[in-house]
This record gives sequence, structure tokens and C-alpha cells, in this order.
Amino acid sequence: MEVFNFYPWLFTLLATVFGLVVGSFLNVVIYRLPVIMECEWRRECAVFFQEYKKIAPPSSRYSLSVPRSVCLSCGYQLRLIDIIPLVSWFLLKGKCHKCQENISFRYPLVESLAASTSFIVADHFGFSYFAVALLFFTFALIVIAFIDLDTMLLPDQLTLPLIWSGILLSLLKINPVSLEDSVVGAVSGYLFFWTIYWLFKLCTGKEGMGYSDFKLLAAIGAWLGWQYLGMVVLFSSLFGLCFGLLQLRLENKEIGQAFAFAPHLAMAGWISSVFGEKIMVWYWESVVVWYI
Repeated sequence: MEVFNFYPWLFTLLATVFGLVVGSFLNVVIYRLPVIMECEWRRECAVFFQEYKKIAPPSSRYSLSVPRSVCLSCGYQLRLIDIIPLVSWFLLKGKCHKCQENISFRYPLVESLAASTSFIVADHFGFSYFAVALLFFTFALIVIAFIDLDTMLLPDQLTLPLIWSGILLSLLKINPVSLEDSVVGAVSGYLFFWTIYWLFKLCTGKEGMGYSDFKLLAAIGAWLGWQYLGMVVLFSSLFGLCFGLLQLRLENKEIGQAFAFAPHLAMAGWISSVFGEKIMVWYWESVVVWYI
């Protein structure tokens, strides 16, 4: 990979294009993974609870690749030219080729987000195996955030591999975070939200968050180390306070109702993974030194 040492811009360019292409696949995962999970639940319920005759197993196979992508409005099977990242949406002017129904702006948004975050990661770190790993960490956070926004679910198929991959990368010394810090970060992240959950439940009798949020913070702790958990929790709380209230307002929900917290946690985790070191340096040099 010496070519990237001579042409550092090449890695940034390739990472951005890769992010754009992967962004199209992320849209598929965001839409299909919750449906796949529902099909699996129905199949398991039909097998293990046969006394409930109303539970019917799925009649057809459904996966990330089967069936082929179609227009959600008319069922028109998309052509290859219809699924070119970003380009297709603009060429079609945001409408289905057949029925002319609007195509959700979500699709180019996710593709643009994947491309722009890939550019930032590649430009900030330069080429390294850890930078490549961070690209996939970024993609996973994007999928987790949008699935939680849509369904209030955080699939174990995403959070658990993130935990183990963060620890594995530290074990293989690809991640600059030591193995000890990674393991402590995963355990501390899980236990911190677990403690908050039970304290809130004991005081109010209500559940303040889901167990999947524990796993997501554990995954972020495994990737970043325990030292960044405070930053992640602080940023995610601020994002949740600002954007969460806005989300409740847009959805005409009351303040006490649940809202998706994973997007704020994912955003805080990504910012900390890329800019966390600079933020830490700024904090110690500007804030702590000023008080001292």
C-alpha cells in the first residue's frame, strides 16, 4: 500500500467513492433487516407456539439479496440504472420511473452521509488498517441510527459484532486502544447505562431506555476505550436533549414518550472516534488549565 504514501489523496478519493457505493447497500440493510427480523420471529413463533393457529410462518424467502429491489409504491422492479448511488435519484428527479411517485429523500441522504463521513475519516487519519476499520464502524453506526429512528429497535446482529470487533482489533493491535482499555470500555459502557436504567426504574417505576442502548455504548467503549465514554455520554445527552425534543415535536408526541436515542449515541460515538483526541487536548489546555 505504498502508493497511498506517495498519493495520500488517492486513499481519500477511493474511501469517498467506496462510501457512496456502500451507502446504497446501507439503504437496503436499513429497510430489510427489521423485516428479516420480523420474519424470523414469526417463523420461530409458528414452530414453538403451534397452539396459536393464527401465527403463520412467512410464505416466502426474504433476505438482503432476495427478492430484488422494487418501488415501494407500485412494485416496479428497479433497473440497474435506477440504483446508481445519488446519480439515479437526481436523474429520475426523485420519482419512480414507472408510477412517478416520489422516492424518499432518505436514499440519497444515507448515500451522501456514508460518502461524506468516509471522506472525513480518510482525510483525517490517512491510510491505515485502523482507518479502514473505522469506515466499517461508521457504516454500522449509520445503519443502527436509521433503524432505531424507523423502528425503535437495535438489532443484536449489529451491536454484538461491533463489541467483539472492537476488542478483536485491539487484540490484533490494529486499534491503537490497548486490549485492556477496550475490554474495560465495553464493560464500563454497558454497566453505566445498566446502572442508570435501574436507578431510573427504581425511582419512577418506568423504563428509561432499552437494553440495546447498553450494548451500543459497550460497542463504542470497545472501539474507543473507557477514556472516551464520558465524552460520548455527554455529547449524546446534549444531542438527545436538542434533537430528541425536536423529534417529539415533529411527531406530535408528549415529552414523557419514548424516542430513539441510538442516533444521538451513534453521532456522539462517531465524533469522538474521529475528533475525540483533539477535543480532549482542547479541553485540558483551554478549560482545565484556565481553572487551575
